[in-house]
Amino acid sequence: MKYFALLFLLVTLPVQDSFYARLSDAALSLTKDHVTYIGDYVKIPYPNGDVPKNTGVCTDVIIRAYRKLGIDLQKEVHEDMKANFSKYPKNWGLKSTDTNIDHRRVPNLQTFFSRKGTSLPVTKNAADYKPGDIVTWMITPSLPHIGIVVNKKTKDGKRYMIVHNVGRGQELEDCLFLYDISGHYRYKK
Repeated sequence: MKYFALLFLLVTLPVQDSFYARLSDAALSLTKDHVTYIGDYVKIPYPNGDVPKNTGVCTDVIIRAYRKLGIDLQKEVHEDMKANFSKYPKNWGLKSTDTNIDHRRVPNLQTFFSRKGTSLPVTKNAADYKPGDIVTWMITPSLPHIGIVVNKKTKDGKRYMIVHNVGRGQELEDCLFLYDISGHYRYKK
């Protein structure tokens, strides 16, 4: 009887998806790199293009973490945007895709994650945000931001922390509820 009780317990325990655990670890590894916040438009190769390693913005944290897992968001976003251009924001007056910048814009990543991943509820409950989740915020009414929930807890143990770049480089910070959350996603190709 003990064997069946143990087997039942093992089968019903929630198991963290190893992909999201690896994404969390990839994001944490980025905090070891010194990065200056520079949001300039830069021509980059396609596919697998990146701005110089010592520069970047918030979206580059997401792009680089996924790239460590073999997923090229530059290519993924471009292909979806090219096939579904009308579904993406027109905030920048573009008439076609641009492989240099499209994947580096928060509203485009929000659209991509909504279309190709899972949109999760935006709540004030810290337990709803798991390692590997992508969170977007509006820092001001016109300034979107993005980061990755990682498997490190805050000092009080009440929530997971975020790896992001809000102007001070790629850093680990307790900022989940610091700004107005505008999106919550999970994406695994």
